[in-house]
Amino acid sequence: MTLKLSSITLLAALTTVATAQTSTAKSPSAAKPAATAKSTAPVKTAAPADAPCATLPELSPKIPTLPAGTSCAKPLYTVTLEPAAKLNYIAPIESESQLRQTLGLETSSFSLDYIDTQIGTGELAAPHKWYTIHYTGYLVDGTKFDSSLDHPGAEPISIEYGKHQVIPGWDTGFDGMRIGGKRRLFIPYQLAYGTQGKPPIPPKAELIFDVELVSQSDEKPAPKAPPTPAAPAATPSATPSQPPASSNPNPK
Repeated sequence: MTLKLSSITLLAALTTVATAQTSTAKSPSAAKPAATAKSTAPVKTAAPADAPCATLPELSPKIPTLPAGTSCAKPLYTVTLEPAAKLNYIAPIESESQLRQTLGLETSSFSLDYIDTQIGTGELAAPHKWYTIHYTGYLVDGTKFDSSLDHPGAEPISIEYGKHQVIPGWDTGFDGMRIGGKRRLFIPYQLAYGTQGKPPIPPKAELIFDVELVSQSDEKPAPKAPPTPAAPAATPSATPSQPPASSNPNPK
């Protein structure tokens, strides 16, 4: 899937930073074993009720409000980055905290947060399937940078989930959904386009996506056939009509 600014094709352009920062994080979709008929383990489709609410940035009123009664955002997972480098000796004139900040040796963490706005009634989303998705993407300031609903015919897009063809926030953001479900994803820049961004996505931009899981399949869905052109309307005969007979056959 890509988000080409006017289309989702831009999403296929993963940034090196985002990929490097998430390479040590286990993908939730990859971690789940395929369900079998003999499995009796309960299926987790949402964060536990006692999971802490995520801290979200202040969103622009341009972003649609969620339905009344919607729960707070929950983390789908959190990634903590710890620097491998260590400071073995620090001169008394140096501040360790300032030095760590200057050298980029501070521990940091970020989460992929979500709110399920509509629970689907279909089958549970499975890893490594082709997902057909409707989506609308916003920046925190309310800028809508793309939407499948604005494409010709309002056609949804299809991605192969968990195959690193899209930004990490999309490649791991549909876990626990069911077909027909809708979700709002809060994707940090580390799971999107990194510190550099990709115009019109600015550097270090958190993205908000409203997504709907329309369907899933084992094979890539065939593109929708273009509509058959309408048959041309019937035209009258090109033979000119005969002039009316003259009352005077030999006019002077």
